[in-house]
Amino acid sequence: MIVKKFLATFLVFLVAVLLVACNSNSSEKSKADSTSSESKEIKIGTTAGPYSDMVKKAIKPGLEKKGYKVEIVEFSDYIQPNKALNAGSIQANLFQHTIYLENFEKENNMDLTALITVPTAPMGIYSNKYKSLDEVEDGATITIPNDPTNAARAFNTLQDEGLIKIDPNADPLKVSEKDIIENPKNLKFQPLEAGQLPRSLDSADLAAVPGNYALAANMNLLDALALENMLDQYRNVVAVKADDEDSQLAKDLIEVVQSEEFEKVIDAEFEGFGKPEWMKNR
Repeated sequence: MIVKKFLATFLVFLVAVLLVACNSNSSEKSKADSTSSESKEIKIGTTAGPYSDMVKKAIKPGLEKKGYKVEIVEFSDYIQPNKALNAGSIQANLFQHTIYLENFEKENNMDLTALITVPTAPMGIYSNKYKSLDEVEDGATITIPNDPTNAARAFNTLQDEGLIKIDPNADPLKVSEKDIIENPKNLKFQPLEAGQLPRSLDSADLAAVPGNYALAANMNLLDALALENMLDQYRNVVAVKADDEDSQLAKDLIEVVQSEEFEKVIDAEFEGFGKPEWMKNR
């Protein structure tokens, strides 16, 4: 009788333990599923214009195929996207090139990282007066960006087109007018705020216009007399916090950008955009 009571008590205890374990496993599984689901909900920051379109048309669909729920957050300046990324309110951004990102990090004590470069709208040499750079006359005026980074891009492009020659010892990323050693056409350089460069075509003979400003002014990149042979440091990048560089999201972002589907969208929707070296050499 005592044995039967002991067995009955033991069986009740065993059933109770099993029920608690099952409920615990179920709860843990539910919690894990919830966490996994939350990690798939991401926000990508960008600025209005072509790079917002690139995220929407070429990146978001690839991430959604991988199970992500993607929200695109548009910013109206070049400061808030990095502040939001650093604060964790967005998980990635696309709007800036490597040089800007590295300078911003240092100036604002942040630790962000570039994951991968993407096709980028190049600077172009435009003119309402000339149909070819061969027609450029002696003493022609050309408006250029007044910030050092974009001015260097303008001078490098003019050298590539044979209009000037730059000191071979000059740093390509820091070239300025003082580094010009030959100017056979006696070009006259007029620095302007980048946003004013498209309008300057009404008065100047030529204008070196960064691609994003050209597109914002509804200019066709393919109308340029010459397009920049862009260094990869000037190409825009997908950026994340340095702590997330090895995360699954980072790996998935790289995989999406490197996919054939991404390049097909670029070829169809972003004519004139210069492709990064990794894309051209694969």
